[in-house]
Amino acid sequence: MRLLALLLTAMLAVIPAPSAAQEVPISGLGRLDGWRDNSLIGYGLVTGLAGSGDTRRSGVTRQALQNVLSRLGTNVTEDQISSRNVAVVMVTAVISASANVGDRIDANVSSIGDARSLAGGTLLMTPLLGPDQRPYALAQGSLTVGGYNFEANLNAQQRNYPTSGTLPGGAMVETPVDSNVLINGEIGFLLTNPNFATAQRIADRVNQRFGFGSATVRNADDVRIRPRGGAEGLAAFIAEFQALTVSPERTPRIVINERTGTIVAGSDVRISSVVISQGDIRVTVRSDVEASQPSFIGGFASDVRSLAITNTDLTVEQDFNNAVVSFPNSTVADLAEGLARARIDTRRTISILQAMKAAGALHAEIVVQ
Repeated sequence: MRLLALLLTAMLAVIPAPSAAQEVPISGLGRLDGWRDNSLIGYGLVTGLAGSGDTRRSGVTRQALQNVLSRLGTNVTEDQISSRNVAVVMVTAVISASANVGDRIDANVSSIGDARSLAGGTLLMTPLLGPDQRPYALAQGSLTVGGYNFEANLNAQQRNYPTSGTLPGGAMVETPVDSNVLINGEIGFLLTNPNFATAQRIADRVNQRFGFGSATVRNADDVRIRPRGGAEGLAAFIAEFQALTVSPERTPRIVINERTGTIVAGSDVRISSVVISQGDIRVTVRSDVEASQPSFIGGFASDVRSLAITNTDLTVEQDFNNAVVSFPNSTVADLAEGLARARIDTRRTISILQAMKAAGALHAEIVVQ
């Protein structure tokens, strides 16, 4: 008996206790209003291509090259430019919310002409403009292209997409970006997944930590926070605020990708009592055409002709994976396990979930990708 008691005690020790809702840092639930990356775009030229650049049909390339040469003190006409070692490109980059002068950022380069490849090319100095049409960075340097394109005697060989490349650290910030997160004495925290319950929990946690009235909920995706001390010590306040943890409210949702047959759902998504009858019936119609050609009679009767005869075979097949399954009030996890035991494949499981949603038995949002 003593040994049995010890075994029971050991078994109870390894059984996990019901855990509370998992808490996550506030920093993982959204972002600060006004703190975001910014997109840059520019227009430039790539030189040094081994005859794989734009052809003479690209008037934009010849005009751009003429402008570059004229700024460098060389006057040429468009008719005098016939090189295929140049390509006109678009340059894009993303600048962070706290970029300083001299910081280096990555840039992407893509051809907008009829160049075959940008491999081996060098991007000439290109200003990168923001939405306000101000230059924030300058890009220049050798391209990194993860592909190639070779042609010879009507034979072509290509790998990946050689008309686009990257400039790792090839753009230098020239205008600083100073994002302001303190607006009218408040900090705005924007939730990635808007939810009133989550927003209220964040506000309650902030008020509990920093005092009543420190945070208010403006909308399902917007929590306004008044930092103590105003602008002084703002960085320390934000660091402490983002380190707080809350338990986010989970929206019942099922994501379905019909192209790949993937289903992703939370295990706590509830379903009402339902009976599922599922099966496939396949109808196959096969036609065989045969020709009757009495050639041995053709020599005696000139009016005898060939005759085409069609034989049709109709087959009805019922799938062996048919199933009738009854589920009481349960979760999607139990449903998936039951359908798997009934050998229902993923494609048909997707159809079942959509039908259950239409019947009102599935209490979750279905997102079809």
